[in-house]
Amino acid sequence: MSLQSLRKKCILIGLCLMTVLCTTVAHAQTTEPSTAPAGLAPVDIKPDATGVNPGDTAWMLTSSALVLMMTGPALALFYGGLVRRKNVLATMMQSFILMAIVTVIWALVGYSLCFDVGSPYLGGLRFAFMREVGGNPCEYAPTIPHTTWMVYQGMFAIITPALICGAYAERMRFSSMVVFSIAWLLVVYCPMAHMVWGKGGLLNAWMPTPGGPNFPALDFAGGTVVHISSGASALVCALYLGKRNGYGKTAMPPHSVVLAFIGAALLWVGWFGFNAGTALSAGTLASNAFVTTHFAAATAALGWAFAEWIKTGKPTVLGAISGAVAGLVVITPAAGYVTPMYALIMGLIGGVVCMISATIVKNALKYDDSLDAFGVHGVGGTLGAILTGVFAVGAVNFPTGGGFTDNKTGLLEGGPALTNQLIATVITYVFAIVGSLIILKIVDVVLGVRVSADEEAEGLDITQHGEQGYHMESESAF
Repeated sequence: MSLQSLRKKCILIGLCLMTVLCTTVAHAQTTEPSTAPAGLAPVDIKPDATGVNPGDTAWMLTSSALVLMMTGPALALFYGGLVRRKNVLATMMQSFILMAIVTVIWALVGYSLCFDVGSPYLGGLRFAFMREVGGNPCEYAPTIPHTTWMVYQGMFAIITPALICGAYAERMRFSSMVVFSIAWLLVVYCPMAHMVWGKGGLLNAWMPTPGGPNFPALDFAGGTVVHISSGASALVCALYLGKRNGYGKTAMPPHSVVLAFIGAALLWVGWFGFNAGTALSAGTLASNAFVTTHFAAATAALGWAFAEWIKTGKPTVLGAISGAVAGLVVITPAAGYVTPMYALIMGLIGGVVCMISATIVKNALKYDDSLDAFGVHGVGGTLGAILTGVFAVGAVNFPTGGGFTDNKTGLLEGGPALTNQLIATVITYVFAIVGSLIILKIVDVVLGVRVSADEEAEGLDITQHGEQGYHMESESAF
């Protein structure tokens, strides 16, 4: 059996499996809800929608749209502009197709695996196929419909595997990318989201299992769940696939910094939904997260640009926009826990450190992280998680001190949060690296993860999709 024939059969099997899953929806609607572990009640869902706040709901629906915008068009434009012209469509397609694929997986089982009560490591199947997910509020977000909370979290699930695409840009098969992303979502993202944000999760700081294993980590909007997990996985992908042909010998500049600039600007705007939306209400916490997000992005852009200016003599546009993204990554776990002035400091540190990681360190170690997914998201997410343990302020999230100051304040306030931040960071790295390596190996054996040398030379736009991003006519057709 040829590899091409095997690949087609695997794709057909995958489509059949999705069809079988969809036909079980009716059965899922009649199954009994999963039971919670001893000592932990199931996720509470209100019997009616009387607690829904229209203002909060409007803000959360807006935030959901902003977070979706971060994948398409923002990330698609940012990554698409950074690759060579022959790969622009293939790179943008990776972000776009994940908007569709992850949405379906999220509706079938992903949401339930993240947010149903299960073990400390993974949720159950109570909410599979959107069972019990309706207009009534749930325990996670008591002033908005359950559907709004669900779809908002789904937007996080969409962008996280899309971030990994930056590491293997210009050399991974489209079919393999699809299978890898689905498996990664279920094997890495869902357990991580449950451990940090799900009720009874191992790293959950707010709803832990009574008497169970717990390392309460502060991750407001995804430092570990989104950025460290995707960044660590991106590094694994870059190392596993190997360097692009000609890397280090042939110049591979971005084909359009203009597209990347537009994408970065949209990411900055969309990130307000990502961080300020995590407050889950239109109140003072959302305002604080909005301001800290903006401040960190600003100082990070300046930090990267000035560091580059000192190093090379010129501040580049690419450096400034990369710095802004780095600052947004760094502040993500801390946006609802630190003051605006601390955010300025975190952003500045993040811009400089990520610049060093994405240029000096990467060049010294000679690995091909095509679009610096690890250098920005892995390093930035790690830095953000650690600095959250340093700068977290009790008065920001709980002005009256209700339950926050015991074990969730940072080092500067004399709190112990830094220890659990370090533990959560290590757990995330180990889980993401091992999970990604296993998935890559399986996909490689079944489908092959890398395009051939000829396909890579011709470009993924033509070889994977049969299209070109640009038609440059040398002379008029008339």
